[in-house]
Amino acid sequence: MTVRQNERSSGAARGAALLSACLAAFTAATRAQVVKHPIATDPTRIDSGLVAGAQLSSGVRAYFGIPYAAPPLRALRWTEPQPANSWSGIYNADRKAPECIQNLRQHDINHYFGEEATGEDCLYLNVWVPPKTSEDSHTAQKHPVIVWIYGGGFTIGSSGMAIYDGEGLARKGVVFVSFNYRLGVLGFMAHPELTAESPHKASGNYGFLDQVAALNWIRRNIAAFSGDADNVTIMGQSAGSMSVFSLQASSLTRGLFQRAVGMSGGPGLGPEAASLANGEQLGVRYQKALKAATLAELRQLPADRILAIQNACAAGACGDAFLARPIVDGYFLSQAALEVFKAGRQRDVPLLVGFTHDESWNELLTARTREQFRDISLRLYGDRSEEFLRLYAPSDDRAVKGVAADAVRDGGMASAMRAWGRAQRGTGKSRVYMYVYSHVHPYAPGITFSDLDPATAGAYHSSEIPFFLETLDALNLFRPTRAWRDDDRRLADEMSDCIVKFAWTGDPATAQVPWPPYEPTDERIVEFGDSIRVATLDTARMNFMSSAHTQFSVGAPALQRRAD
Repeated sequence: MTVRQNERSSGAARGAALLSACLAAFTAATRAQVVKHPIATDPTRIDSGLVAGAQLSSGVRAYFGIPYAAPPLRALRWTEPQPANSWSGIYNADRKAPECIQNLRQHDINHYFGEEATGEDCLYLNVWVPPKTSEDSHTAQKHPVIVWIYGGGFTIGSSGMAIYDGEGLARKGVVFVSFNYRLGVLGFMAHPELTAESPHKASGNYGFLDQVAALNWIRRNIAAFSGDADNVTIMGQSAGSMSVFSLQASSLTRGLFQRAVGMSGGPGLGPEAASLANGEQLGVRYQKALKAATLAELRQLPADRILAIQNACAAGACGDAFLARPIVDGYFLSQAALEVFKAGRQRDVPLLVGFTHDESWNELLTARTREQFRDISLRLYGDRSEEFLRLYAPSDDRAVKGVAADAVRDGGMASAMRAWGRAQRGTGKSRVYMYVYSHVHPYAPGITFSDLDPATAGAYHSSEIPFFLETLDALNLFRPTRAWRDDDRRLADEMSDCIVKFAWTGDPATAQVPWPPYEPTDERIVEFGDSIRVATLDTARMNFMSSAHTQFSVGAPALQRRAD
């Protein structure tokens, strides 16, 4: 075959480009394996061996990618996590581990923080240690520990995302830990054969059992990083917050944490907890969709094929979509979590919960006139619509948008987080604190996203994370998406101070932020907006919404309103 000169030149150019890219990747990988600033007090001994981390320019000491459990591969796929393998020599904890199997993200979405390696060998954690205050060993002072649990609907998410970086809070005097847990079918599939082989006769909650394993690792090892194993705060957002709720209800977590923070995820959101029998039935349907005759065959399938079937079923190709959700398995959960609270068997610890101003959505937000608002109310609330319209009554067409937003917020995430706080106060002795976040991000001029319209997003689902974790700059990591101002950074400083104060004392109030406890009879909460103030929930409205049981979606308002 004859190759024309320009084709040969083009092929050579492509080859040179490929070689250059490979060399660049090799060079980058080589740099990643070199610790320029080792920690003087390393290696640090943990129960599986010696580890060494890296000293950051801030003085924070970071340890990335420490295994907290054995890789859940082959025969360990769909089993509860097993102890991490020990090693000889020194483990260089200098890079974050792959995220657990999941779909990768588009690069033009709002929260894009770079491509991550993906795999089943993903049960690793990261530790950020506060700067030393003296020349003594970094274990001389005990610091409170904050453990971050990421969200993502139990199907996506990673502890490696830049917005979850722990350096900011570690600078303020806490040990910050984040970890990966299994997701989707690999993390939450129950099956009769899995139940039969389990020593606890339970299956399906593998992602939650990973979380328990990480907390047990922290209990055993965090003192080596100056952390106080008797002062641990678990903190999560969205599915991470639902995880905190479930962990507070599980009998397996006794003594593993002393405080809890839930951000936009709690009772009544997402699919209800399944019975073990129902979970097993769904697992059998997935086995059929994967055309595997036995559990042994399921364990031999490549993970990308399992993910492909999960995606196909989510699109309606095999009946019911797979629901990654808690399962009442008799081991991790003896009852649905809210029932555990009602019985007073939850971990009775100080609790901080909250929501954002604009993260809930239903059809009411499409109304533009009072007549449209009334018609939609009749469809949504039926024979209770008149009661609803007495509580939410727009005075004219111009007021419809604001009243609809109030109703949707009250009936959506606000009701869920209020239910959690009231459940804790109903049977527990520990205090509850509540917030609403309403500050709108300042976007870079002309910026666009495929999943969010800056003009209508408001205080969207997860928009408070970079303020509580002091990670504002993560949103400008790959392209400038935010035009942060001094007042944004001041708000992040004050909000993160509240989290640190809560971790130290169980009370988030600071000199800058007076924060009264929430009580069912005194529904005061803190609003983090353009200013910080103490607000009060409208009890009549909230009581109506808690009994209305209307469907709301979460995280959707920016998408839905973009189409208006």
